Amino acid sequence: MLKKNEIYQTEITGMTAEGNGVCRVDGMAVFVPMTAVGDQLKIKIVKVLKNYAFGIIQELLTPGAGRVNPDCPVFRQCGGCVFRHVDYPTELNYKSGFVQDAFSRIGKLYPEWESILGSQEISCYRNKAQYPVAMQNDKLVCGFYAKHSHRVIPYTGCTLHPEIFQKILDYLLPVLQKAHVSAYDEQSHTGELRHIYLRKGYHSGEIMLCFVTRVSIRKKLNFLPDLKEKFPEVMSICESVNPAKTNVIMGKTVEVLARQNFITDTMCGNQIKISPQSFYQVNTAQAERLYAIAKQYADFQGNEILLDLYCGAGTIGLSMASSVKKLIGVEVIPQAIENARENAKRNQITNAEFYCGDAGMIVQKLAEQNLRPDVVILDPPRKGCDSVTVQAIGDMQPDKIILISCNAATCARDASLFSEYGYHVKKARAVDLFARTSHCEVILSMSREK
Repeated sequence: MLKKNEIYQTEITGMTAEGNGVCRVDGMAVFVPMTAVGDQLKIKIVKVLKNYAFGIIQELLTPGAGRVNPDCPVFRQCGGCVFRHVDYPTELNYKSGFVQDAFSRIGKLYPEWESILGSQEISCYRNKAQYPVAMQNDKLVCGFYAKHSHRVIPYTGCTLHPEIFQKILDYLLPVLQKAHVSAYDEQSHTGELRHIYLRKGYHSGEIMLCFVTRVSIRKKLNFLPDLKEKFPEVMSICESVNPAKTNVIMGKTVEVLARQNFITDTMCGNQIKISPQSFYQVNTAQAERLYAIAKQYADFQGNEILLDLYCGAGTIGLSMASSVKKLIGVEVIPQAIENARENAKRNQITNAEFYCGDAGMIVQKLAEQNLRPDVVILDPPRKGCDSVTVQAIGDMQPDKIILISCNAATCARDASLFSEYGYHVKKARAVDLFARTSHCEVILSMSREK
């Protein structure tokens, strides 16, 4: 039996989907963060459970393939990136393995995989960031949560984000403190400012700034005219009050403090209006490549009815509207559906309809109206599709299902459920939208066996 605080010499032989290296010591699996496959090292056991243990690097003896020096000063503390200690080709190899393993292990599915599509940009690619705020040493700070905690690591220079985000934060924090804006404290449920939320249009350059607060700080923000002058690209300044004791970041409403409650960007050639609560892929350039693959997999002939579920602001479906007879989009967030309708109108797309509501319930209602889509595209949240949605789609019997997911495990589960309705995976590919992190997108084309 392994003992806590004991030192063992071993070799990393595998990698988990969370980015932890795996080795075996005395027959027990041990998970070690910030390691690479092939590392020969000494590890210190920090936690022992019944069937596995956790360790940390005590001494690296021989580095594994692809290992590099981390290029971020807070990499070892921050809970965001997990692969800054390996080069990008090695990261892609790991992610390809995670995705394929999920499908064989969870879904019992073994499709022919196309090679993983790496991101063309691995720095400054994220168009969205939500920074938790804290008071540390009598100073207002923001940054990122440490791993498995809500302890804020103060840092504004994350290289995943546009450089302008750091400039805005470095301006904001001192003036917020001067305005006597207090940081929210989770333990006591006191304080005012919970998060600073920034969003940037990849093509347009327009920026949204949203203060997420426990109670409104509107009356304290007398510096907004100076901010607008210093950062003219900030086209939207909002506040979202969230008084609840919750891990959910945004409140239920968003109020405009200056200018407007949206920014615009271009996605797949369409002008897109984005509100604070609208879903919009964080890696715009790579999302455009992902949507192009989805369109290729669908292989439209021009007379299809396309059902786009979990459609957000409509970006996927609208990119394909010109190739189909009719587009129907479904999304549960009212503001996102409002954006989708405006985006269709803005781009003179007249064959699109959008419905607000739960995906499964809307699909059931459409089925009751004898509507049968030829192609269904799904891009659900990380938890995947619920059973009502899967059953409703299965009962509709569309010719093709295009399934996009940021969670290979739930995607494999959902694909397996669809196989019970006669669908098989025709094409499959991992697409990395989240370079340096543990996350990876996956896209599948499923066809119904006649």
